[in-house]
Amino acid sequence: MEFSIGCNGRGVQHTQAVSVDEQFRMLKASGVFDHFDRMPQPGQEREYLRAADRHGVPIRTGLWSYMAGRDEALLAVNLRLCKDAGGEFHNIMLYTKHAKGHVLTDQEIVEFYLHAYDLGQKIGIGIGFEVHIYMWSEDLRRITPIARQVRQRGVPFNFVLDHSHVLLKVDNPEEQDVSGIRAEVESGQFVIDPYEEGNVLDQWIGMNMTHWLQIRPVSPNGPKNPWQLKDGGTYGRACQYPFFKPAPGEWHLPWNAYRVEPCKDVVRRVLRHHRDTPDSPLRYITTDMIDMPDYGGGVKYSLFEQNVAIAEWFRRTWAEIKAEKPAVAHV
Repeated sequence: MEFSIGCNGRGVQHTQAVSVDEQFRMLKASGVFDHFDRMPQPGQEREYLRAADRHGVPIRTGLWSYMAGRDEALLAVNLRLCKDAGGEFHNIMLYTKHAKGHVLTDQEIVEFYLHAYDLGQKIGIGIGFEVHIYMWSEDLRRITPIARQVRQRGVPFNFVLDHSHVLLKVDNPEEQDVSGIRAEVESGQFVIDPYEEGNVLDQWIGMNMTHWLQIRPVSPNGPKNPWQLKDGGTYGRACQYPFFKPAPGEWHLPWNAYRVEPCKDVVRRVLRHHRDTPDSPLRYITTDMIDMPDYGGGVKYSLFEQNVAIAEWFRRTWAEIKAEKPAVAHV
């Protein structure tokens, strides 16, 4: 199956936010995107639908963040909103803690997933859980067990793979501490380096559960973004690195091409798995060079031009991988 390639709504801008209609115009004019990855924002629902119709760019995917014990009703509303806008898949980012204040148990995560899955099935829209900072899945060790528990209930685990939130933690003790994985990484019990045997990214890919791949380069132990601070004046996290070399003055550090290679390598692995696996569920691809302090808020390079370049690279890379000759076994 071929893919639907979209652009995250927070990345359809150069260095300043533009109108909803202009976002759809830019997507159409680029000629490289199949859909807009953006849930119609509250209060702007009709504006999104009009722009999608005017420019012929469908809204197929979108996301929202939820807290268990608080946002179950909001989830139902958002799923209907996405479905009515033409959406096919809703990415659920579930916070680490329950509304009561405790860290979610495995059972609570599984039950939230099953509840969302049932709601989606009733109206004909898919749902998935993403690996993401600030969410339960930031403890990367929890994802495989949760996926297996969902599958044991007779339901597919639809995974949204944002490999940047793993690569972010490679060679970065501070980030590993946030996840609580530092000791296991240093001892070799838990492997996050994509070039080491038994790494968690290869494990997830091999589980054949990725429905949606998000592409955003980060650099292992990469630089934080100094151009947009968080509330309180603190730095965000190093969740974004330019895909291609910014022009002089557009980036605060020298740019190194090798820092983008881990991202590209993981994408190639996902694509080869998809090519070689007849029942691969992978359907959606999004480019995710976005604003906000943890990413590219305040940067001087064009977020949209970076996203266009990723989409162009992805299309070329997929064509090359499809054309590869299978490896010949030597006896």
